[in-house]
Amino acid sequence: MPTTEVVQEAVKVPSLRELGELGIIQIMEHTLGKSSRTVVGFGDDVSVVKLTKGKVAVLKTDMLVGSTDVPPGMTMRQLARKAVVANVSDLAAKGVRPLAGLVALGLPARLSRQDVQGIAAGLRDGANEYGFPLVGGDTNESNDLTISIALFAVADRRRVVLRSGAKPGDIVAVTGEFGSTSAGLMALLNKKWHPRRLPRPLYDAVYKPTAQLKLGLRLASSKAITASIDSSDGLAWSLHEISKASNVGILIDNVPISRTAREFATRFSCNAANFALYGGEEYHLVVTVKRDRFKAARQVSGGKLHPIGLVTGRFRGVRMKHAEEEVGIPRKGWEHFKK
Repeated sequence: MPTTEVVQEAVKVPSLRELGELGIIQIMEHTLGKSSRTVVGFGDDVSVVKLTKGKVAVLKTDMLVGSTDVPPGMTMRQLARKAVVANVSDLAAKGVRPLAGLVALGLPARLSRQDVQGIAAGLRDGANEYGFPLVGGDTNESNDLTISIALFAVADRRRVVLRSGAKPGDIVAVTGEFGSTSAGLMALLNKKWHPRRLPRPLYDAVYKPTAQLKLGLRLASSKAITASIDSSDGLAWSLHEISKASNVGILIDNVPISRTAREFATRFSCNAANFALYGGEEYHLVVTVKRDRFKAARQVSGGKLHPIGLVTGRFRGVRMKHAEEEVGIPRKGWEHFKK
């Protein structure tokens, strides 16, 4: 009796490396949905939930993982403080001050009492530096060191600066120079310098990053900022995120590269612009500013606000003006799971 063979074609299931961090977030957003009380959920630096009388709860969580987020030579105290800085930086971009935080620790059993004391000291350093208490959390055993921090704040809904408010004609500006962290990390990973031999600006950029909280609060209070994001995933990536969220184009005419990054690039035949555009791990603010309010915003910033380009409605995405041409800037930066 004849038989019929049914051959089922194998369906290729994307791996996490193919999905990337953004693909995973899209799955979560689609599955979990959006609450009627949510002002901002997935897709910005923070989540914003309606309270009462025009007030909103601003929530932020960020995770530091030993195998992916800790450079060679970083102490337990430094890495724990860095975990705080990464969280605070996203609140700084929204112009919001943290009120309190929780910390969840995943600790490998091989760690010592001294290691835990170092982590505790670093968490204390960060919380004291930015003026909020860490009030509790959770501790568990894990194969990899994990520090997950959640911050809570309350703000006036109209004062929270999102990524989505940029308008054509706005000035694009940043609060610092770029490239030092990326150059420092390259020096460490390629063993060009021992951590203690790094030039001080590179050492500080890698091991002592700083969130621009006070500056973010002042800029938000100026009412001149239309969109804002922190630059921890890279300058190019951050510009693309504002472009996408605001449905505009961004045309930049200069990249503010630190002198130390330029010197490193010259010494080791690297591209300093790549350090500045795609390196990440630098906690500056990338903002768009109303043209007629830029002078006031720069004054409020104490001169730390540097224009780098303009928002335009002519195209979508990010381009750089080079001579008489406009060259596309790729959407590249740090994304977990992607190489």
